[in-house]
Amino acid sequence: MMSEFLSVLVVDDHPLFRQGVVHSLSAEPGLAVVGEAASGEAALKLAQELMPDIVLLDISMPGWDGIVTAERIATACPATAIVMLTVSEDPDKLLGAFKAGARSYVLKGVSAHELARVVRAAAAGDSYVSPSIASEMLIALTREKAPDPLQELTAREREILRLIGTGLTNREIGLRLALSEKTIKHYVTNILQKLQVRSRVEAALYAARSMRDAP
Repeated sequence: MMSEFLSVLVVDDHPLFRQGVVHSLSAEPGLAVVGEAASGEAALKLAQELMPDIVLLDISMPGWDGIVTAERIATACPATAIVMLTVSEDPDKLLGAFKAGARSYVLKGVSAHELARVVRAAAAGDSYVSPSIASEMLIALTREKAPDPLQELTAREREILRLIGTGLTNREIGLRLALSEKTIKHYVTNILQKLQVRSRVEAALYAARSMRDAP
């Protein structure tokens, strides 16, 4: 049987803003603010004690920032949904927050009613990103995605791939580059993973085909 209220922990180092969020959410039907914290360290402690349905987290805080806090709460309290509430429109922070375990990313300035809607949606398993930053995130992801896996290789990895293509063994490549055979083996593993191929032969064929197709 589900509880009548969704319990919320509000985390922000600015007392006035935090109190405003607490007041706004407390007035919304079905939501109950069960705790407040001004730091990530305090937030983790309270989250473990209270096991809230939702944690509202700011990103910029002294000590642990919101991303570190989100990761630790997500690990300690996997049933708790994390919603970032922040002024930051930095796509890197948004991606970092989601990687850390956040479910939604909301910009401060959102209305109380909209914030309550996002909180309820997060508790139900849905994700949300403020529209003004969602488009920026998609642009950043599109721009950063390498169209050719070869572009993901470092200069050293490309050099080793070229030598693989000439038929040299790991030991021979190591002697050529003054590196240990074990180090070369590590590089080769990385190369295979980045190119998404299963063997040295496939990697060499991939490199040869790419060189042949190059303008």
